[in-house]
Amino acid sequence: MCNLYSITTNQAAIIALFRVVNRYVGNLAPMPGVFPDYQAPIVRAGEGRELATARWGMPSSQHALMEATKKRAAKLEAKGKPVDFKQLLRMEPDSGTTNIRNVKSKHWTRWLGPEHRCVVPFNSFSEFNKAEGGDIWFALDETRPLACFAGIWTNWTSVRKVKEGETTNDLYAFLTTEPNAEVGAIHPKAMPVILTTFDEVETWMTAPPDEALKLQRPLSDGSLRIVARGVKEDPAGQAA
Repeated sequence: MCNLYSITTNQAAIIALFRVVNRYVGNLAPMPGVFPDYQAPIVRAGEGRELATARWGMPSSQHALMEATKKRAAKLEAKGKPVDFKQLLRMEPDSGTTNIRNVKSKHWTRWLGPEHRCVVPFNSFSEFNKAEGGDIWFALDETRPLACFAGIWTNWTSVRKVKEGETTNDLYAFLTTEPNAEVGAIHPKAMPVILTTFDEVETWMTAPPDEALKLQRPLSDGSLRIVARGVKEDPAGQAA
């Protein structure tokens, strides 16, 4: 499960590679470590292709929030405190779901149309394996060229953090699939869905869902390299 990646390529290169027409970001500093709920760049459809920033973590399912609220209500009731369950559910903190595997779930199908698809630029991503040294960083090669994950996004009102209260944000996450050989040796459960060609990006951004979802597959074996071990941020995290 990828919960850490880097995007250090400069804004001009992202705009050029993904043919961005409009941008809604200021100075885009290198991000050698992007963690869940961080604000990071995405490219989405709009009035022309847009470069924007969003918080990493799509809304969690109603079932997950309901279960979390039930546990919190039980703790309050055990302390003899009154519980307004409806209000408690509304204010249940949800930092979001970062990785999406089951695209047939009703929770996710509402966001699979082109208007909610995006690509998430990255240079490297990490999978954790304590026995192998901790965070293991992968990239397409040692130069960490710009690539992207296949993602979805939405605008959503929720409580991300208790101290913030209810806020409205653009949110995103990306798809995962079974791992290829390199990632599977470190993390046997999953890897991000990575797009490496212009045609793949165009298909993901514009094609009907059935066609676009054919891209939910691992990269071929041998297409990724381990570029760092045991660090929380990509050590090559300089602007390119």
